[in-house]
Amino acid sequence: LQYRMTSDIISTVEFNYSGELLATGDKGGRVVIFQREQESKNRPHSRGEYNVYSTFQSHEPEFDYLKSLEIEEKINKIRWLPQQNAAHSLLSTNDKTIKLWKISQRDKRAEGYNLKDEDGRLRDPFRITSLRVPVLLPMDRMVEASPRRIFANAHTYHINSISVNSDHETYLSADDLRVNLWHLEITDRSFNIVDIKPANMEELTEVITAAECHPHQCNVFVYSSSKGTIRLCDMRAAALCDRQSKFFEEPEDPSSRSFFSEIISSISDVKFSHSGRYMMTRDYLSVKVWDLNMENRPVETYQVHEYLRSKLCSLYENDCIFDKFECCWNGADSAIMTGSYNNFFRMFDRNTRRDVTLEASRENSKPRAILKARKVSTGGKRKKDEISVDSLDFNKKILHTAWHPKENVIAVAATNNLYIFQDKIN
Repeated sequence: LQYRMTSDIISTVEFNYSGELLATGDKGGRVVIFQREQESKNRPHSRGEYNVYSTFQSHEPEFDYLKSLEIEEKINKIRWLPQQNAAHSLLSTNDKTIKLWKISQRDKRAEGYNLKDEDGRLRDPFRITSLRVPVLLPMDRMVEASPRRIFANAHTYHINSISVNSDHETYLSADDLRVNLWHLEITDRSFNIVDIKPANMEELTEVITAAECHPHQCNVFVYSSSKGTIRLCDMRAAALCDRQSKFFEEPEDPSSRSFFSEIISSISDVKFSHSGRYMMTRDYLSVKVWDLNMENRPVETYQVHEYLRSKLCSLYENDCIFDKFECCWNGADSAIMTGSYNNFFRMFDRNTRRDVTLEASRENSKPRAILKARKVSTGGKRKKDEISVDSLDFNKKILHTAWHPKENVIAVAATNNLYIFQDKIN
């Protein structure tokens, strides 16, 4: 399936815990929620189709008068909360402000009031001679999104991550230099749990690039840095987690060192596996899987687009080298996915070690069509189906992807198009 977002570029994609809802945020501050259609007898193949369920403006552009800075409305991250009742809840954030939204639907209306007429006018109480019992009648579905909490004024720098904790009561938010811990019910204060800001900003050598809570242990979280390191912290050890419990870093190979080494080693995303045993990190050229029990090197490394290593100079000049690609696990932790350029995205099977490059584009994604694997040629003779490195379009990039938590359904954001692919059903 393919959806055209007319207004703007998609900046985040996230399935909810059941996979029945899919939320996207865009540069215009809007959140669009898609709902999966239930299979019907007269349309047996309709199962799996996602249709627009709700659209709302989450953030508006603001201006910080003290710093003379515009705060753009772009949604940096969306995270769903576990469903507690009929309504759904999600957190969305721009650079500065996190909001908790409640999405509820009404498909019944009450009729037969005693004190007012059907058109809503109040009746004269002295003329009421009989008692009516109001009845609930079906009506067209209305979906409402309402802001329940606004968590503001806690970040001096731009927020890059939010992550809901496994206790479902707290969540963390991270900016370039600090990580804060919030209670979902309390908006006027948060606890600063990591602060890497040096006393003298000229001594700043690294920034926080991503942070995430452990899926099962509510006291454990990780954050990654622009130096290619990951720190795992335990909130039971100290209130301020500046001294990490574990420090994950792969020693650099001196033979491959270049001017770009530091830039391409910066980690753009970190994600725990659903099991909580592993975590995955994405840097510019690769995806690495780490065992939480082994800090000195990753257990698996997958090359995403190694053919770009010779092109780093031009990628530096056009600023693409600073693109922040995300990565995601499938529900069983057996496969991983991440994006690349030319609207390509990569999938790696951890068991067979097989990988595939697929393309999300309007030309080749007619409904129910099977995606063909793509190959990139790196100099020499180009085979018929291969694409030359020099003809890749670096403006078409897939930074944001999401995998359904239980099924092989994936969502891929290609600039201002959202594509949803699923396993072929016979």
